[in-house]
Amino acid sequence: MHEMASGMGGIRTAGDLVARMVMKGMKLNVAKKYVADKLGCTVFDLSDSAAMKEIRESLDIGTVLVRNGASMGMDAKVKIADILDIKIPSVEGQKIR
Repeated sequence: MHEMASGMGGIRTAGDLVARMVMKGMKLNVAKKYVADKLGCTVFDLSDSAAMKEIRESLDIGTVLVRNGASMGMDAKVKIADILDIKIPSVEGQKIR
C-alpha cells in the first residue's frame, strides 16, 4: 500500500521518463507516445501505477521501494538512458573513457 500511495506520480508511473523527453525538447503528447513506444506499452499505461510497477520491474528501471537485486540510483539511470536512447549527463560522466 505504501508504494501505491507514495511517489507523487514520478517514479510511481512514468512521469520521470516523460519529463526527461520534454526537457529534451519534445512536446508533451509526442513525449508520451515516444516513451510508451520505447517501453512497449500504451500511452494510457504511462499513468497507470499498477501497469507501470510491472513494466518498471520487468525492465529494471527503478521503483518507489527498493527491492533485493533490483536496480536503483545510477544503475536505473543507465538502463533508462539505454531504453529511451538518450544521453543523461550524470550517466555520461560516469562512463569509462
